[in-house]
Amino acid sequence: MTPAFERRLLQTAVAFASLVPLSMGTLSVIRSADVLRGVAQPLPIDLDSHFRYLSGILLGIGIAFVASIPSIERRGALFRTLGFVILVGGLSRLLSLLQVGVPGPGHQFGLVMELIVVPSIVLWQARIGRLSRAQA
Repeated sequence: MTPAFERRLLQTAVAFASLVPLSMGTLSVIRSADVLRGVAQPLPIDLDSHFRYLSGILLGIGIAFVASIPSIERRGALFRTLGFVILVGGLSRLLSLLQVGVPGPGHQFGLVMELIVVPSIVLWQARIGRLSRAQA
């Protein structure tokens, strides 16, 4: 596999993976906790505000990943930063799973994205960055 082809695969993987924070972030900003199963409405105002704030952060993470796609090989610092933020969120979600119980399928999917997929993409981006520098 050539470095250029592998770079294109990474760009495609990031574009595809970014659909998760872009879609859920947008939907959650607009609909608040209505996107979750079993949440009684109306939410307390502070809880709604906090939920939408965190959803906006999720949306921002998706936008940042998409913005990195054209020059993905030069975006190592951004990938490491976003990856760290997502990993911390995933570990927090894992703590909830251990203390409160297993969440629904959507949140289980999020846990896999946060603890497996995103760290793998961060490592892959680092590889593409090294290959790009070696070719220069």
